[in-house]
Amino acid sequence: MNAQKRHEIFARLREHTPEPTTELNWTTPFELLTAVLLSAQATDVGVNKACARLFPVANTPQAILALGLDGLKEHIRTIGLYNTKAENLMKTCRMLVERHGGEVPQTREALEALPGVGRKTANVILNTAFGQPTIAVDTHIFRVSNRTRIATGKNVVEVEQKLLRHVPREFRRDAHHWLILHGRYTCVARKPRCGSCVIEDLCEFPDKLDIA
Repeated sequence: MNAQKRHEIFARLREHTPEPTTELNWTTPFELLTAVLLSAQATDVGVNKACARLFPVANTPQAILALGLDGLKEHIRTIGLYNTKAENLMKTCRMLVERHGGEVPQTREALEALPGVGRKTANVILNTAFGQPTIAVDTHIFRVSNRTRIATGKNVVEVEQKLLRHVPREFRRDAHHWLILHGRYTCVARKPRCGSCVIEDLCEFPDKLDIA
């Protein structure tokens, strides 16, 4: 895939969704970090429901710590793996208070030092909360990037590096959200909806399906 085609792909995605963002509900960087930590193997809808119960009671590291592990579990028990997630969130809150004055750090190194925070989560926080042009490669982005040939790779790190290299600078900050939304609702895993895709004629997927 050449640079001109990539530019047109992202121009169309931008035209279709001018202001893309995460479907997780949040108002502060800590709320976003909490939601992302809870989102592994869970739907955004499920996480939003749990956070709607949790955040009015505790939406700062100090408040989570005051709530206690058992209290936290009560608020998020509807989410899968809630025991492990609660323990990681408590450890993260303790580290945020002890090392960062209760604030979410704005560097990859500091974020990845937090319990339960890997490269993908760090990229989400840096991009969505702080506006940095990072690209967090999840299963949707990995699939869309390889399928369309925007950025091919055998693993998420390889795809991320190629996206950062090939996505035009003007689109880089929002590329993460455009690709996720495209993978979630159009370029879906089992039967991509090629017939209703705004970039169908630019996509280099060899097995396109004429499904509206």
